[in-house]
Amino acid sequence: MIERVRAVLVTADDTMLVIRRTRPGIPEYWVLPGGGVEPGDESREAALHREIQEEIAGKADIIRLLHTMESDDECQLFYLARIATWSFADRTGPEFSAEGRGEYALEEIPLTMEGLDGIDLKPEEIAHVLRGAISAGSIGGEASL
Repeated sequence: MIERVRAVLVTADDTMLVIRRTRPGIPEYWVLPGGGVEPGDESREAALHREIQEEIAGKADIIRLLHTMESDDECQLFYLARIATWSFADRTGPEFSAEGRGEYALEEIPLTMEGLDGIDLKPEEIAHVLRGAISAGSIGGEASL
């Protein structure tokens, strides 16, 4: 089974970092930073730290596991994390230089219902989970992190 880790990266301003994907022939969509767990990773959390470093040259404090999605051949783990520093210009992930992968643009969106409603976050299930957490007041703001 393939394991992937992704992070809801909350900034000091209570925004969330997302990656806008633009690919030929496909409507633009947004994803959370992260990627596959590799054999050399000591843990899922170590894989997430590596992916955050590769994709946005960032350092984050992982707060907790937020949601898990499983299918027959894949398990995706979504973590809540607080990010302090990042530099999209210094990213090093192999996906950025691969031909035909389209564009990746880092964006900050408000961690609010309006912010989520303004983007097409994939997968839809994590967008639904985030909307529920925002409604319940269990995500966003210093108290919940």
